[in-house]
Amino acid sequence: MGQFIEFSIIGIASGGMYVLSALGFVIIFKATRIFNFAMGEMMMLPAFVFMWAMLTLELHWIPAFAVAVAGGLAIVFVLERVIMRRMIGRPVIVLVMVTLGAGSVLRGIAGLIWGHEIVTLPAFLPREPFFLGNILVPGKLAWSFLAAAVVAVGFVTYYRMSRAGIAIRATAVDLVTAEGLGVNVRSVFTVAWLIAGVLAATAGILAASVNGVSPQLGFVALNVLAVVMLAGMTSVFGVLVAGLFIGWLETIVGAYLGAAWQSFLPYLIVLVVMMVKPSGLFGEERVERI
Repeated sequence: MGQFIEFSIIGIASGGMYVLSALGFVIIFKATRIFNFAMGEMMMLPAFVFMWAMLTLELHWIPAFAVAVAGGLAIVFVLERVIMRRMIGRPVIVLVMVTLGAGSVLRGIAGLIWGHEIVTLPAFLPREPFFLGNILVPGKLAWSFLAAAVVAVGFVTYYRMSRAGIAIRATAVDLVTAEGLGVNVRSVFTVAWLIAGVLAATAGILAASVNGVSPQLGFVALNVLAVVMLAGMTSVFGVLVAGLFIGWLETIVGAYLGAAWQSFLPYLIVLVVMMVKPSGLFGEERVERI
């Protein structure tokens, strides 16, 4: 029983990174109806910038983190203004292919600059493990989860309380009505992408601090798809629940059934849920009348 609890805690802590990147998916989709397949690369590039700032510029991790987030926001701003804004109103398949293509370009640029090998980030999180009775929790993982929780709570508070958050929610409900009431929809699109950029940068740096960084780090976002689909494409609360659940499930399955089961069982569960409830467990069921 003690081993099960230990694996459960580790799994829930791992799910914290899923929550952050999944929130980035959801906020962009709610505001723009674009499913952003470049989210993984929005995680990966700031992690490389963070490493560069610490090793090359020899900055403390706090200013290095600020540099990494700023770099990630610059990339996201260019992506939104130069590419995605021109795609407004295009068919969904076009938007999907454009984000996939943008992600591939960013991944290729990272490989050209930093190579394709996995690189360990300089230590900036405490390594000392935590003990809950006889249960050991790795220090890096515990601090990563705590940081992810703080950022997630800050995002939810901003999303619920700020004028920008209210504008995003209004745009998500009815874009035409929101624009008629004076909401600058194009600015809402930009703000949503920038918020997603901050979430992705934080998630990428935290994930890289545990597993190292390489251009393939972006593929972590594919695991996040299970979280987004299970939660529902539009549910912020659902993402919080589903992210922790998927992280827990992957760890438990990997510990007791092996890596072969870990790679597909969570997606099998998501597939079953989607067959029964296509909008996800917490998603909104939209009814369109013709």
